[in-house]
Amino acid sequence: MAKKLEKVDVVVVGSGWAGGIVSAELSKAGYQVVMLERGKDQTRSDFIGVKDELRYSNRYEMIEKLTGDTITSRVSIGDAALPVRLQKDMNTGTDLGGGSMHWAGSVYRWRSYDFEIRSKTIERYGEGKIPEGMQIRDWGITYDELEPYYAKWEQTAGISGEPDPLGDKRSNEYPNPPMLASPAIKLFKESAKELGLHPYQMASGNMSQTYTNPDGETLNQCMFCSFCTMYGCDFGSKSDPLATVIPTARKTGNCEIRTNSLVRRVIHKDGKATGVLYTDTRTGQEFEQPADVVVLAAFTFSNNRLLMLSDIGEIYNPETRKGTIGRNFTGQFNSTFLGATGFFNEKKFNYYMGAGGLGGALSDYDADLFDHTNLDFIHGGGIELRQYGDAAIKNNFVPKGTPTWGEEFKEKSLFYAFRTLTVWYSAAVMPWWHNFMDLDPTYKDEFGDPLLRITNKLTDQDKNIAKFGIEKCAEIVEAMGADIIDKDELPDQFDHTYFGMHYIGGVAMGEDPETSAVNNYLQLWEMENLFVVGGSALPHFGSHHPTPTIGALAYRAAEGIDKYLKENGGLLTQPKASSVKA
Repeated sequence: MAKKLEKVDVVVVGSGWAGGIVSAELSKAGYQVVMLERGKDQTRSDFIGVKDELRYSNRYEMIEKLTGDTITSRVSIGDAALPVRLQKDMNTGTDLGGGSMHWAGSVYRWRSYDFEIRSKTIERYGEGKIPEGMQIRDWGITYDELEPYYAKWEQTAGISGEPDPLGDKRSNEYPNPPMLASPAIKLFKESAKELGLHPYQMASGNMSQTYTNPDGETLNQCMFCSFCTMYGCDFGSKSDPLATVIPTARKTGNCEIRTNSLVRRVIHKDGKATGVLYTDTRTGQEFEQPADVVVLAAFTFSNNRLLMLSDIGEIYNPETRKGTIGRNFTGQFNSTFLGATGFFNEKKFNYYMGAGGLGGALSDYDADLFDHTNLDFIHGGGIELRQYGDAAIKNNFVPKGTPTWGEEFKEKSLFYAFRTLTVWYSAAVMPWWHNFMDLDPTYKDEFGDPLLRITNKLTDQDKNIAKFGIEKCAEIVEAMGADIIDKDELPDQFDHTYFGMHYIGGVAMGEDPETSAVNNYLQLWEMENLFVVGGSALPHFGSHHPTPTIGALAYRAAEGIDKYLKENGGLLTQPKASSVKA
């Protein structure tokens, strides 16, 4: 039997950027907040002395184990979905700080086009440009409306960067100067300029200098140690919740953080959430945490599954195309991050040093910055060259056609170890009627609850945009002077890998309750004291990582929750009549 605890103002599920921001902002405002994290507690000291490639990059020390809980995956409706069991195929974050603790640190704002994608596409090309079955829509908020929240997140995170020459307007500069460009990045930028493109030093969550944010949290200058992606930063120089919003929340004295607390249901009555039910994963004891406001701020998969298991909202039905929970599933699949690799016989690059957000980028082929009239896709992608810092085990590039073992492989892998550069196209991904999330009818977790099932099929749009990007990357690599250029191959179909954990949708925002689950404060249309914050709110996937957009929307959600509590309830925005095709 669940033990009922004392009621608080707000209970927050999840401790990543989304949950951390909401908890920090509301606890600063004087509300009593409880943050629940399914994983264990951790501190910065836990990362000292663990720059171990085998342990973290190959054996996924910081990634959730998939034995007791996972997802199932299939390509088409009617297929049997199977559980994803290998960590290399799904890098779900866990423990205090969530997946944000092992992120690389690349930072991009999404484009003004993204927020009004349907109306802007129709305005320029006509409605016929949108393929049948593509479920794009305007978000119910514009870039200009969200811009102050982008700026606030960048100040909190201490982002290092220079503005994109083709970017939308900004209210201020990045709080820190851009990171220094390595020889490889300089070559990329110089070559791109020769082609008439507009490269720039990409913005980064890795600190270019020591920085103290507006909440008084200090981050240290990056040392280019290369251990960013899949690692926690032991030096405190990577923007993450444990370096920023979590200590800010704790300092208020108003935020209690409980780890090892797996939330399994949202409790509700008479159309309002009354709290959450969670299990202490160490003891098995169940607890009921009552609250005036419930905030689901976990990963996309968890937010969707919690709503479904709690019988909140209508689960999307692909046959009728009705329902909003689980709808508009998108993310970065095996058709994204494709490009070209150059092998240089006369140039060497020091790829031992690096950082997750160290790179050069350009946006000439992003969003609708180029004419799509005669192209067989909409939107676009950003082009990058990143210097992560290649370690010895996971990086062993040789030209195509080289045997995978033996004398020739050894010879070429040694020769090209520091003579290889990759340029890739990070493509946007659109939502389709046949790509969605629901509950699996067969497989269950260790508590007997149904697993979340993903149905996802690559489309001509995905393949066409990837093919376009690969060719543009190859042009840049050729201009860089590569002696051998290997182009990535287009996949035939989705391969059930969820490697980057950039997956969104299912509780998507909008103006019409018929096609969206939450409003632009991320407040559930049909349950006004339930806010669902995080990547689950994004209606489609823009051309780059979603972290800044998630952070910006979390700040807006926190503002909305404060307003809701002060005004004693009510919807913060009013729904508009249905005007979007299913």
